[in-house]
Amino acid sequence: MILGLPTDGLPVTGMTISSVEALEAECLHQFGDAPRKPECRGSGIKLTWLRDLKERLQLQLDNEESKQRYVKCHIMLLLGTILLGDKSGVFVHWKFLPLLREFGSIVQFSWGSACLAHLYRALCKASRYDCKEIDGSLTLLVVWAFMRLPFLAPVPRKPRSFPLANSSVNELSDIRWRNWERGDRRFRFTKLAHFRKAFDDLQEGHFVWVAYAVDHVDPDIIPADIHMHSVVWSATVPLVSFECIEWHATDRFRRQFGFMQGVPHQERNLDKAHGEVLTGPKNLNWATATSHSFWVMQWTNRYNHILTELDGPQHPLDIYMHWYRTKYGRHLNLSDLVVQENVEGDQGMDDVVQENEEAEDEEPQEQQPPPLPPPPAAQE
Repeated sequence: MILGLPTDGLPVTGMTISSVEALEAECLHQFGDAPRKPECRGSGIKLTWLRDLKERLQLQLDNEESKQRYVKCHIMLLLGTILLGDKSGVFVHWKFLPLLREFGSIVQFSWGSACLAHLYRALCKASRYDCKEIDGSLTLLVVWAFMRLPFLAPVPRKPRSFPLANSSVNELSDIRWRNWERGDRRFRFTKLAHFRKAFDDLQEGHFVWVAYAVDHVDPDIIPADIHMHSVVWSATVPLVSFECIEWHATDRFRRQFGFMQGVPHQERNLDKAHGEVLTGPKNLNWATATSHSFWVMQWTNRYNHILTELDGPQHPLDIYMHWYRTKYGRHLNLSDLVVQENVEGDQGMDDVVQENEEAEDEEPQEQQPPPLPPPPAAQE
């Protein structure tokens, strides 16, 4: 929902072919142009080539075919950067191109679940002690954190509205984000130890479970064609993106969908599908591969796995919390996992909340222009 991507649709999967000739042929068919060998690496197309191609296509938007080529090029750039980017930030795999052949069918794929699958895998890898970097859609991760954990967000926590989409230039003075620079200033000097402590001290009211309720998000900003997909948001199914299979364990965060939380089922073992990577030649149809076909079929049957209300007592929270603390409690105290840093000057959670509220009530201050530089010294 955050990125405005369709979630209820066909799985993002198909063939991967490790062939430069096949890559060139597909690009010629889709764009009328193809990258040279220096502009490819294995099955990856350089993003710089796609950016140059997009600029050239922009100059010839005189018919429907050229417009479709331009949009497809833009989609490939989005996939290689904001949505499904890797740590290199240089290439995008050409496996997605065949899914763009039928222009009218592009929207039928579940790009949202594919994006989430890559983010889940990136978070899984980032949890390892020897991992120093993370990829995936970090834009999605940060915005999700700001919405669900408002004390992290360096902006006021009033109901989210984005009048820029519906306003003229003369109305932009009312945009909520105009005070970003002022409100963000204190976060520049907040140390990592502060955020670790904030997570350790997290209380019931500090997490926003139903983030898209009308008291949190202006309903007018959620497009109808995106909101209609919400029926499958709670499906407990695998998320599919070619070789990447990740489990969407919605039974572990039922409150996000307005249900009571009970003790969840045993974790699903994705077996070989969880560790697949596209290193080396991989000529394979992932939709029918032995390691993946079962999980792809589960996604296809996603409507059979949508959450429903639990039978039993109406207040099972104590039972769940006992299970949760028994299973995970010892491992979730972040402050005890690292040497304590000097946090002098850092404020506690109450101070953070109070300062946010004060920032919301303050009148915006006019930004003063920077002082002019001194005149140059006279040359002798």
